Amino acid sequence: MKQYIVICAALALLGLGSTAHAQTRDAAPNNSGVNVRDRDPQAMTAGQQSNAKEDLELTRRIRRAVVKDDSLSNAAHNIKIVSDGGTVILRGPVKTDREKQAIGEKAGAIAGAKNVHNQLEVEPHQ
Repeated sequence: MKQYIVICAALALLGLGSTAHAQTRDAAPNNSGVNVRDRDPQAMTAGQQSNAKEDLELTRRIRRAVVKDDSLSNAAHNIKIVSDGGTVILRGPVKTDREKQAIGEKAGAIAGAKNVHNQLEVEPHQ
């Protein structure tokens, strides 16, 4: 009887996992507008990340601080961080104003607040 309960529980978990995966996989991407915006010649994109040792280290330190913060959403963990000449651009969608502010503060603590351009966008609630 005990094995039967364990097997049923395992099957239930597998079923829930595949349903969640299917919902994520089938969700429409919400980045079409962002892709259009990134075509602007003045838009800073990841392709413009400086390869200078100092800039790479700056980006790495900010990315590590963002990813280590478990209170941030997946969207916040995946923002664009571009450093060039000590200036940092933060771009991409986040879930809340609090996330935007928290990421800006983390970047400012590392690069200096006046060196950070926080262009993060709060996703509208659906």
